[in-house]
Amino acid sequence: MQKRNLFIIFFLSLFMLVSAQETDDIGTETVTVVKPYSPTVSDAFKIKSVPVLNDSIVLQKKKIEYSIFSVPVASTFTPAKAKAAKVEKLPPPILYNSYASVGLGNFNNALVDFYTSRELGRDEDLLDFGFSHHSSRGDINSTPLETDFYNTKLNASYAKKDRDFDWGASIGLQHQLYNWYGLESGAFTQTQVNAIDERQNYFNAQVKGHLNLEDSFFKNGNILIRRFWDTSESAENRAVFKSEIELPITDELVNIKTKFDYLGGSFINADLNSTENTNGVDYGHFQVGVNPSFLVLRDELTLSLGANFVYGSDIERSNGSFYIYPAVTASYRLLDEQVIAYGGIEGDLRQNSYYDFVNDNPYVSPTLFIQPTDQQYNGYLGLKGQLFSNVGYNIKGSYMAENRRPLFFLNPQNLLRTDDQGYNYGNSFQVFYDDIRTLGVFAELNVDVNRNFTLGLNAEYYNYRTETDNPAWNLPELKGSLFMDYQITNQWFAGANLFFIGERQDLQSQAVANIPANEFPSTIVTLDSFFDANAHLGYRFNDQLSVFAKLSNIANNNYQNWYNFRVQGFQALAGVSYKFDF
Repeated sequence: MQKRNLFIIFFLSLFMLVSAQETDDIGTETVTVVKPYSPTVSDAFKIKSVPVLNDSIVLQKKKIEYSIFSVPVASTFTPAKAKAAKVEKLPPPILYNSYASVGLGNFNNALVDFYTSRELGRDEDLLDFGFSHHSSRGDINSTPLETDFYNTKLNASYAKKDRDFDWGASIGLQHQLYNWYGLESGAFTQTQVNAIDERQNYFNAQVKGHLNLEDSFFKNGNILIRRFWDTSESAENRAVFKSEIELPITDELVNIKTKFDYLGGSFINADLNSTENTNGVDYGHFQVGVNPSFLVLRDELTLSLGANFVYGSDIERSNGSFYIYPAVTASYRLLDEQVIAYGGIEGDLRQNSYYDFVNDNPYVSPTLFIQPTDQQYNGYLGLKGQLFSNVGYNIKGSYMAENRRPLFFLNPQNLLRTDDQGYNYGNSFQVFYDDIRTLGVFAELNVDVNRNFTLGLNAEYYNYRTETDNPAWNLPELKGSLFMDYQITNQWFAGANLFFIGERQDLQSQAVANIPANEFPSTIVTLDSFFDANAHLGYRFNDQLSVFAKLSNIANNNYQNWYNFRVQGFQALAGVSYKFDF
């Protein structure tokens, strides 16, 4: 391009020279360059990528075929098959269908347990038998009376499980022996002591049945029939039937629970607040209850809205009352499993019975008034969850209103009665009903230190306000407990539990002729708080045979469980356990 420009300039110069020669006066001109020449790519000549051939002879491309000359080569390489790495598996535990345990200790304590389970047919039907016995024939120095006790149980059950339902039935027999030994040494002459028959025997026979259904609006049903009696010619019958129905409505559930509860019994002797044993005590109560509730389930919320409708009838007095109680519970996950808030307000007409009172306090006299407890409401609010993966907690505050709550306190010393009984000496307990408002605080902590060591502790505080302005007889304001289990090695295992019961108050009185019971000379007595420590240690020789030792009341504290009813001191019991197929 530069040559071309030079050629143009040369040609113009030559032309101007020739013109100048043809004219006489060339003259003068000024050339001003406004912009220098700047060539661009578009000014260049573009060569086509596929040129057009104008040759008269066009050569045709010859097709070339390629072929590979392969020669087979013999190979002796054989690849080895891959094998999965072996994982060491623990052998599955051997399960035995029977178990037996026997232990003996000081105070002539004896412990016997036996259990066996048999499978019937191919439908996983189970037939179970169980027997247990715990007894003691040791003496306690603080009382001149016998302190023996024993508790023997025999149970048999049958259970059948199918794909859509399961049902079962069981029968239980029980015999308990206790003594009304709550007299201090020196309180009576030896002649009077020798005339006291302090022994009491309780007998129980019961039948239970249950039915559970899957994929049905009828979820389950339970039935209980019980006969309870003693050697003082007292007897009690009870029949309870409960059922549960569940109905889906859109995405929610309606749950309906029902109950039928009959209780009837009699005592041949009059209440010990009477100085004359004229008439016995008969009682009978019947309850019908319906508890519908609406269940709401959301991602983090579980809410149950319901009410409890109960009709209670006093058969002996031929009167009845209708009760309506709240039945609302809720829980909400504030922070996954770490913080769960829960609360509720519930109430019920709670059926009391002679059987239940004996289980709470075996030293009651067979002269009780039996009434149901009207639990108007029990409101509670709490937090639970896991502080860490191995630490769980539960904190709860509650307020409860109850009418006719049963409380135990001592029967008056009633030596005016002509009936020859061993519980007239102020050495047995009666049931007193009071209206109570209870404020409670509960805290619990569970720690799994590792898979072999667990630890738990809890504490409870209660404040009672009674309608009669009396103390809440024999109810402690403070309770606490601690337990631990430790699998030391594959053979050695151990555990311990400790509990604390705060101070309680009782009433000691003496019957006087022609004076109402509330005017009997009486004194409020205080039972000291106590601390009890227990531990156990065991060794497994193999999967079947093991030995164990149990230590109770390690501090040797002869505290009073009930007023004048002191417990045995330090107790040691050793035994052997054996598993087998029967």
